[in-house]
Amino acid sequence: MSGDTDDITVIVETSALTQRFGSTVALDALDVQMRPGVTGLVGANGAGKTTLLHALLGLRTPTLGSARVLGLDPLSQGATLRAKVGFAPERDVLPDEMRAVDFVRHLAQVRGLPSSEARTRASDSLWLVGLGEERTRTLGTMSTGQRQRVKLAQAIASDPQLVLLDEPTSGLDPTQRSEILTLIGEISNEHSVSVVLSSHLLAEVERVCDHVVALDAGRLVASGPLAELVGDGEGVTLELVDVAEPAGSVDLVENTLRGAGVEVQRLGTTLRLGGGDRDELCDRARDAVAEAGARIRRLETRRRTLADLFEATSA
Repeated sequence: MSGDTDDITVIVETSALTQRFGSTVALDALDVQMRPGVTGLVGANGAGKTTLLHALLGLRTPTLGSARVLGLDPLSQGATLRAKVGFAPERDVLPDEMRAVDFVRHLAQVRGLPSSEARTRASDSLWLVGLGEERTRTLGTMSTGQRQRVKLAQAIASDPQLVLLDEPTSGLDPTQRSEILTLIGEISNEHSVSVVLSSHLLAEVERVCDHVVALDAGRLVASGPLAELVGDGEGVTLELVDVAEPAGSVDLVENTLRGAGVEVQRLGTTLRLGGGDRDELCDRARDAVAEAGARIRRLETRRRTLADLFEATSA
């Protein structure tokens, strides 16, 4: 099982992609590029993630704009594209009466594989996701975690170049989520399959993804390599003691740091500092506190996360 995306520099590209449902704007003029590897499509529920995935598959006609996936137009070349792309929807749409292997085989045939090859691929993909011994069980007898694995198996059974996964850990406990994320990483790394993983859980995306596309209410918040979006992984948290004297000391510390070019996010008496070397930020924090006559409760280094990115862009 292997994809053919090594020679493709951009696997997904949208231009002013807009999707409206009446007065609701689900996608707001998105200009996005996704590159080979594992891309996290992140945002709160209702951010437009599922709508974007459907547009990339050619399942919806956008109100405005366009998209290309693996160099193909999802609208005019939808059938060709969907033969190259695996998709696991968020909704549990598995037919309870079918055996897992029959379900996976059927969808592999729908995507164009001959019957004998589809049968082999179905069995192989179920073994790959840890359901080899359960492959003849009916779907209705499987747990939520097993059903999520079946959805992943059918998405990869046809040897796709790209797999789109919509909330693949939905309904799972922490252990099951960890196992599914490990599987996704292994499938991408070992079989050279690019993955777009839609999730509202930022920690999941940080664990397994190389790139990130972040949406908020249909608008693009940020896009790029994960390492660049979270910086070098270093920042400083400065928590000050909330005292009446001297008055306005927290404000003064904040203003002094901003004036020195430090990036500051304030939450009450806690200041999150970025935009510089860790040691330099600590020194500037101590100097600003001393100048303001304030008192430090806590000063520690911290890793910048995707949650910080969302907070910064919504401030």
